[in-house]
Amino acid sequence: MPEIEERVRPALSPRADDAQWRALLDARGEHIPTDAACPLHALYGPLCAARRHGPFAVGHLAQSLDGRIATNSGVSRWLSGAEDLLHTHRMRAIADAVLVGANTVLHDDPQLTVRLCAGTSPVRVIVDPERRLDGSQRVFHDTTAPTLVLVAANLAHPGEAQGEAEVVPAPRGEGGLDPREIRRILARRGLPWLFIEGGGVTVSRFLAAGALDRLQITVAPVILGSGRPSIVLPEITDLGDSLRPRTRRFVFGDDVMIECDFHG
Repeated sequence: MPEIEERVRPALSPRADDAQWRALLDARGEHIPTDAACPLHALYGPLCAARRHGPFAVGHLAQSLDGRIATNSGVSRWLSGAEDLLHTHRMRAIADAVLVGANTVLHDDPQLTVRLCAGTSPVRVIVDPERRLDGSQRVFHDTTAPTLVLVAANLAHPGEAQGEAEVVPAPRGEGGLDPREIRRILARRGLPWLFIEGGGVTVSRFLAAGALDRLQITVAPVILGSGRPSIVLPEITDLGDSLRPRTRRFVFGDDVMIECDFHG
């Protein structure tokens, strides 16, 4: 069985822990301060320290108790609580790039910027292999952070832009763009630390391709009974073929976030 590390309840308040949070941000890539009594160090210290060891990718999803991330029509706000929302902004702040799929942009029209905590907004990366997005969404016009749109190579033209976003060609993989090649493309652009914020299809594709170092799943105490599933991987017939990563658990108000470490 994988080792389960102790639970930590982060004191997730952007005002109460601002000094500790800023110290972590300032130390990224260098010596990361460690303080067992500081919940922020316990949660984010290992993630900041990973920058020293090369490219790194973390996926994150919020789901119901029955494994749903949204209704069938795509409604997902607000499944998890305020502390998980603050957590996603902090993950953006320590990342070089935040990545989402086209469905997330279509249904949520997210800004993908850092607004709830100290930190700089990362480069925004939209995976839209078939060019389904029409450019009316906020990420194409908001210049708060640079935006890249990854599309299938046969549908892109050199130097092309979509609104304020740069169109980047990427090779196809099975069923979409190749997640490992996406990571290589971004690393070559100086964006090796990647936060994959959704949705379920995009995170699942990265996980299936072995292109995630860690996966964070925040479970909210709600049952939908129907809706869009969280993680979907190729079918297995033997439990011995299931993924059994090392895990850490953190309490976010009424929610519980479980972080899976696939390379620890």
